[in-house]
Amino acid sequence: MNTWDHILESQRLDLQSELDSKKTHAERNKLGQFSTPFELAREILRSTQTLLPRGFKIRFLDPAFGTGAFYSALLNVFPLDQIESATGIEIDAHYGAKAHELWASNPLQLHIEDFFKLELPDRDDLKPNLIICNPPYVRHHHIRTSEKQKLQRLVATTTRFKLNGLAGLYCYFLLYAHEWLQDAGFACWLIPSEFMDVKYGREVKKYLLNAVTLLRIHRFNASTVQFNDALVSSSLVWFRKTRPQLTDKVEFSFGSLAKPQWSKTVPISELKSMPKWSSIALQKQSRKPPALTLGDLFEVKRGIATGANDFFILSDEEIQRLKLPSQFLIPILPSPRYVKQDIIEADSQGNPILEKKLFLVSCSLPESQVKQRYPSLWEYYEEGVDRKVHRHYICSHRTPWYSQEFRPPAPILCSYMGRQTADRLNPFRFILNRSKAIAPNVYLMLYPKSQRSEAASWFDLIERIWQAFKKIPTESLVGEGRIYGGGLHKLEPKELSSANVEFLLTELPELKDIISSNGYNLFSSP
Repeated sequence: MNTWDHILESQRLDLQSELDSKKTHAERNKLGQFSTPFELAREILRSTQTLLPRGFKIRFLDPAFGTGAFYSALLNVFPLDQIESATGIEIDAHYGAKAHELWASNPLQLHIEDFFKLELPDRDDLKPNLIICNPPYVRHHHIRTSEKQKLQRLVATTTRFKLNGLAGLYCYFLLYAHEWLQDAGFACWLIPSEFMDVKYGREVKKYLLNAVTLLRIHRFNASTVQFNDALVSSSLVWFRKTRPQLTDKVEFSFGSLAKPQWSKTVPISELKSMPKWSSIALQKQSRKPPALTLGDLFEVKRGIATGANDFFILSDEEIQRLKLPSQFLIPILPSPRYVKQDIIEADSQGNPILEKKLFLVSCSLPESQVKQRYPSLWEYYEEGVDRKVHRHYICSHRTPWYSQEFRPPAPILCSYMGRQTADRLNPFRFILNRSKAIAPNVYLMLYPKSQRSEAASWFDLIERIWQAFKKIPTESLVGEGRIYGGGLHKLEPKELSSANVEFLLTELPELKDIISSNGYNLFSSP
């Protein structure tokens, strides 16, 4: 950047910091206002430059302008004589008014308006041919229902794609901008990676596969946060507004944008048949059916859903106070964040040795019998009726309403969700359970598969298998699961069952004999 631009960018950074400081983090989080760091913006423009035809004259648009990080990067990467025009749109005057003053001496048209209400250019040759944007990451629950319905209708009218009600605001930005982009123009969007996996992202993926020519998707390492003030796992999506061809291929890359750890191309036809794209974005080689999956060894079940944890799961002190009968109490584990160790030991009665001791109140007897034979339990259930627990969705679909699912203890548990940290790159924990405690639905419960004749072998192997599970490659788990805003990874039972664990055949050769047999579940899992 020349001296003048460098000074202006320094002024912009100071302005950004000043304006951010006048809003609370909660306010900016609700409005999805997280500025793109300049170095990242410049890398994005440089990568975009490699996709543009030689001599391409730029008409630039950023519909979520902020203070202008992408515009500043545009001026840094491209010569002025290649930029025909530049337009910014910013809905928040708090940022827009100051940005207007900052860039007053530049040939920038900055509109302080709502992108979805601003009038479209009336001719295709007046539309921008390069859209670069980090749209606001406003989660669906922060969008008023009436506003969401308007946006859904607007996007459906202009693109014929109807977004799911769980879609964040960034999805509406991406699809609505289609009408703004000139035919054969280019776009790059910095958006949360979760669109590749979640249900609401299906329409976004349909758009990328059917309405435009998808060029490249780059996924940043979830352990490397791209924003100083927001924990979001981010991806970059480049496409051109041209009709896609079945022979098209999309480049996927991962890691640093300047120096990706790897990249590969994937045919459009293959993408169309894949419900989740994160497995592509996280794995260097094309996936082949593994010789052994976790589901070959274990039946994976979610922990129980009580319908009202605060009513059915009680501490030892609460149980003593309520004088509840012990035959209707089952030890249950607290959330993984309260289980610091990865081995749960048991006392002489089989209860887990944990600082936080909890029990599930579980009874399937009819109300008449409970009332007659167990007055203290009946009194507690009456309290539940007063608290309208019996009307909760799950409870209202059970007979009697206070009955609970049956789940035997599982020898190995896996946390259902987690984040990657500097200390733990694998967001999921495998826990060895030596107690008779069951688990709530924030865990996945692993029940061994085996013939009864092999039971002794399984008991001998369980701890060794658990130890080996710690060596499951992180990408084997993360690639099967899904990732949400804030870098939160989740695994469903079927996803964990699909994890590649063929390395166990080398680590534990005796497994080959056990898994070759068909038979009964060692533990009577439901």
